[in-house]
Amino acid sequence: MSANPSPLAALRDILVGTTVEGEYDEASAAIGYGLTLARAAGAHLTVQSASWCLAGDDAWLGDFDDDGFPLIDRRLDALARSVAERATGDAAQAGLVCTTETPSLPYPEVVNRLADRARLHDLTILDAGPRGYDLDRETIEKALSASGRPVIAVPPGHGAFAARRVIVAWDGSAQAARAANDAMPFLRAAEAVEIVSIGEEPDAVPGAEFAPHFARHGIGVTVNDLPRQGSIAETLRIEAGLFRSDLIVLGAYRHSRAREFFFGGVTRSLLKHAPVPLFLSH
Repeated sequence: MSANPSPLAALRDILVGTTVEGEYDEASAAIGYGLTLARAAGAHLTVQSASWCLAGDDAWLGDFDDDGFPLIDRRLDALARSVAERATGDAAQAGLVCTTETPSLPYPEVVNRLADRARLHDLTILDAGPRGYDLDRETIEKALSASGRPVIAVPPGHGAFAARRVIVAWDGSAQAARAANDAMPFLRAAEAVEIVSIGEEPDAVPGAEFAPHFARHGIGVTVNDLPRQGSIAETLRIEAGLFRSDLIVLGAYRHSRAREFFFGGVTRSLLKHAPVPLFLSH
């Protein structure tokens, strides 16, 4: 009689997206994270290694030499293809089925294509690294707003999947409920799950009332109502360290009184200084 499959087996296809913007880009943590997650889930992996083609007015965004745009574009395309080749080799060694794509596109097509591809996968994994021009965060925002699929944003230094201890950031909103539901495979697979509520929101469902929903899905949780320590984002960072969390689950969007574009202030702040990978849903 075979053993019960891992809850992560609910993930059947995973997309990893990375974009080469310059000739000295740091290695993508998202690719390593995606490879190890796909292996744990037994999922098909697609890696889109794109290059940002410098067309026309895009030139001011990069610090390049004067060799001319066509030569620069060819170099970036070659680097993107090299990233895809390494991912293919690493996937083969891990016994994974991996598809790679290497589009070379100008802005904003390089962002839009990734969002279109995200619709066709269970989950998209993207880098959340600091850039001079923040293409990473714009790609995350577009993938969430246009795909209807969740995204894991991976900060530098987290190139291997882990989700033994997971925090669910809970403010009682519809977005937080959607994120928790989308993250069910990770929560079922986790050894410890903590629902964290910070401060009080009007008309919010308390975390303690949300906990039975997890119990009915076979997930044991603890509930931790925390006072704010500075900003909400900073309070979550501190708690992630104390809980030794591998992953934070949170809703990626909520209208604020300040009408803060797509991301609320908490999400934007966490993306800028993420202590661990963030599971985001819209």
